[in-house]
Amino acid sequence: MKILITGADGFIGSHLTEALVRQGHLVRAFVLYNSFNIWGWLEHCGPDVKGQFEVFSGDIRDPHGVKEAMKGCDAVLHLAALIAIPYSYHSPDTYVDTNVKGTLNVLQAARELGVKRLIHTSTSEVYGTARFVPITEEHPLQGQSPYSASKIGADQLAYSFFASFGLPVVIARPFNTYGPRQSARAVIPTIITQIANGRRQIKLGAVSPTRDFNYVQDTVAGFMAALHSEQGLGEVVNFGSNFEISVGDTARLIAEAMNAEIEIVTDEARLRPENSEVERLWADNAKARQLFGWQPAYGGREGFKRGLAETAEWFAQPENLRGYKADIYNL
Repeated sequence: MKILITGADGFIGSHLTEALVRQGHLVRAFVLYNSFNIWGWLEHCGPDVKGQFEVFSGDIRDPHGVKEAMKGCDAVLHLAALIAIPYSYHSPDTYVDTNVKGTLNVLQAARELGVKRLIHTSTSEVYGTARFVPITEEHPLQGQSPYSASKIGADQLAYSFFASFGLPVVIARPFNTYGPRQSARAVIPTIITQIANGRRQIKLGAVSPTRDFNYVQDTVAGFMAALHSEQGLGEVVNFGSNFEISVGDTARLIAEAMNAEIEIVTDEARLRPENSEVERLWADNAKARQLFGWQPAYGGREGFKRGLAETAEWFAQPENLRGYKADIYNL
């Protein structure tokens, strides 16, 4: 297939680009235009992948550019989004433009061009604090931050194009993905980069909330399973490890993996507004197994520890660590 990946320059998108190229697909990587002609994490892809994909520089907010990028493609994996929750508190307008209107541009182009399959990326943040666990796809949606509200809007638009126009959409809902290349705005890279830079007093926000962390290779496998299946049209599908752990316990596991003794210090700047904090996330992934035959290779506590060790090893390499500013709070 010829596949368009929006957000290909990002954390998950770059890993997905590599995986699809290695599988033999023709990949068009949609990256955010910039005058430096920098392709984000695609600049760091494996040597066997370099030069084996096409790059389209544009902006997901521009409908003309989106349609141009999509021409000739059989399928679309839509990952382009603004995802940082703290940044959404003071710049919510950009989240509507990028996440809602950008998704609308993708859907309109896919409909007009007759794309055969579109995988739209959701997020576990749309569930808010769990009302029941494990969280199934029938859990109520709760927009506890401008970011999550914009993703709820994008998800509903995606479903509406399936219901209204028969657009072959699957809504993939990954839980908290982590791994090499992740931004330091996320908690696991925040912890790892502080330890790797020699700090033993680790600055964090709330440590009691729980998360269901999904190693990036498992998330990529979920997208590929959804792409290659004929099942799931019009469906929302969770991709999570079905393992719940607190932020504090996660920090301690990372410290153990990195052979460091740490003290956790609360940084007020990193705390979300009280009613905005998502206190608990824990995925039910039965639907992904049933529809796509997907299951996490890094599931459970032991799988999580293995994923953390691989992630820490990547970040500890000097050429990778240099790209992160561990001494500041990254929105």
